[in-house]
Amino acid sequence: MTDLLFRTDAYLREAAATVVAADEAGIVLDRTPFYPRAGGQPGDTGRIRWDGGEVVITDTIKDPERGAIHVVAAGAHLPPPGTGIVSILDWERRLRHMRMHTTLHLLCSAMPGIYATGNQIGAEKSRLDFDLPEPPAKEWFTERLNELIAGDHEVGERWITEAELDANPGLVRTLSVQPPRGTGRVRLVRIGPEEAPVDLQPCGGTHVRRTSEIGRVEVTKMESKGRQNRRIHIVLAGDTP
Repeated sequence: MTDLLFRTDAYLREAAATVVAADEAGIVLDRTPFYPRAGGQPGDTGRIRWDGGEVVITDTIKDPERGAIHVVAAGAHLPPPGTGIVSILDWERRLRHMRMHTTLHLLCSAMPGIYATGNQIGAEKSRLDFDLPEPPAKEWFTERLNELIAGDHEVGERWITEAELDANPGLVRTLSVQPPRGTGRVRLVRIGPEEAPVDLQPCGGTHVRRTSEIGRVEVTKMESKGRQNRRIHIVLAGDTP
């Protein structure tokens, strides 16, 4: 299985690796900083470069047996197995995903006791759906989110066993995306101090180190998607810090 380097360093922009397989599905490496599409977060894009060649990566997806597959355009020249390469992220796109993803966690914290029913992270805009019959105005969400961002809260993580998660089901804040399982342990992403977190929930995605890195955000629209389901749209309103 591919060693997913972003799990220990989400700020790693490139890494040396060896090609394990290369076929019409894409390129499999022994290690990668690329995030494979999951949990509403898009797969990373970028480039893979080797001595005498380079290929553009248009997406990264999961494979249950091989790990991360780096998708290339049809007909692209592929490096053969055993080739030493350097994988290079489209860093600006990834960073925007990280800022957006952390923002969605903050949005969850602004609605304690309310479950998310769907989400989609994007570089330009993102959305989060809530089981919420009468939500506050979008201006309230914008103000609350920017207060939390300005608090410059540290973003950290810790791991618990799957049994510990089963014993604390309230940690799961979404009805649509369940935490990654199968390894015996689950990663918790924490915003704020351990003793009094702003938000704490299972998550396999990538995040910024501090909320101040997000910059200003704005809730641009709220939609009704059913009797109680409300969709909240968010954009990054400020320049990258």
